[in-house]
Amino acid sequence: MTDAETLLAQIDEACRRMRIAQTTFGRQAVNDGKLVSRLQQGGRVTLETVHRVHRFIAAQGGPSAGHLRSAIRGLTPGVDPVHGFRFYDNRQKYLMFVNTTSEKQIVADKALEQLTLTQPAPPAIRLFDGGSGDGTAFARLMRGAHRRYPWLPFYAVAKEISIENVRLMLEKMPDRFQEHPATVLVVTNLNYADAPWLKPSSPVAASAMAWHEVALEGSTAGDFEEGIAALQPVVDQHWQVKVSQASGHPVTQTPAVLVIYRKDQQFVLDQVIPRRGLARADFDFVLLSHPYRARAPLSFKAGRVVAPLVRALRPNGRLLGIHGHGHDPGLELVRQIWPGEEPFEAGRADLMAAVARELGSLARHYHFHEQSDAQAIFRYTLRMLATEIAPEGEIGMSTLLSAWNAASYVAQIEDGRLAAILNRNRYVDATREILHAHRGLWFNNESYVISRRADLGVH
Repeated sequence: MTDAETLLAQIDEACRRMRIAQTTFGRQAVNDGKLVSRLQQGGRVTLETVHRVHRFIAAQGGPSAGHLRSAIRGLTPGVDPVHGFRFYDNRQKYLMFVNTTSEKQIVADKALEQLTLTQPAPPAIRLFDGGSGDGTAFARLMRGAHRRYPWLPFYAVAKEISIENVRLMLEKMPDRFQEHPATVLVVTNLNYADAPWLKPSSPVAASAMAWHEVALEGSTAGDFEEGIAALQPVVDQHWQVKVSQASGHPVTQTPAVLVIYRKDQQFVLDQVIPRRGLARADFDFVLLSHPYRARAPLSFKAGRVVAPLVRALRPNGRLLGIHGHGHDPGLELVRQIWPGEEPFEAGRADLMAAVARELGSLARHYHFHEQSDAQAIFRYTLRMLATEIAPEGEIGMSTLLSAWNAASYVAQIEDGRLAAILNRNRYVDATREILHAHRGLWFNNESYVISRRADLGVH
């Protein structure tokens, strides 16, 4: 099977170039005049049909069949388009989403609610942010934690593979070191199964891991800003990624850990600073906000992402997971373009049940919290002025583009499908209609909570 939207775009371009109707194209290419209409209605075709379409286009003077096959496979030749995509890869889309919606702020506030229910134990409050992104939610979480625990040491681990995200996240940290001196910040690009322990499970990867420890000089946010800025070459060197030929996902070239703390706090933090090969995975609180693609197999989400972090909780520790839920105007907008689109198939109950199966006999030592929809589902909005969507007024193009970006980003629409509709005005008209109908744009996230019982022994 292949990406119908990309194939439709190729057929559309060929029909314009050849000046024939889509029904005529279908009959001449594959002896099926209803080919295009079936694809538009969500139908699928075999690879043989795709090859026949490509051969016909090439025979009529269009791009070669090989070029078309590469295009339909997405960014990485040889990779199935289902796998050739990752939610956080496109920086412009991600940063526009972060800065035009209230999602990160609400996520951080939800995290703080759960943090207050934990029972930290010496020598530090231990936090893990799985997929910290640009650090917006992470910094807000740390500020809130300082407000509640101003005198306790913090051990905060941020997992992130993107160089740009790490740079943006580190730029938010100088004031954290100034306000909360007893902070140990750890940034790593290890996968979810290894990141809590700061150690790759593969002996070869462990021997190749880059471990960089920095004691920041000074006592002001300006001092720490200079010290952190000087770390950019380290990030540039060790946060390089490559595309996996097996999955099409970006993977790290070098496993890396960056440990940062204030030099004048080194003595006090001696029992908190992790040592290479000896890091403790016993977190009071874990935040997993969109750590996987919604369409990823349930077994992958549970086994490769959530379960390893559940195992890394200390007694009375809590994990808060957050993913998209749908049933909102954002998904309604996406379905105006792609009817029947359903990116959010597995809900919190399915995921927690899969995590319990993954944990096996250890599952009895954890509490899988049952929450009502009113407790688990929360809304966030696209930021805009009420006057921007007055019924009698025209909506500005920047607002329309921000709304469309947020909707397509949350629904995790692949670049190939987006490119196929950008030369049409339907998505702009649909965005305008949805904004007027709902007097704005909002989305639903779903949360789930898993906590470790106090009676679980060392594992």
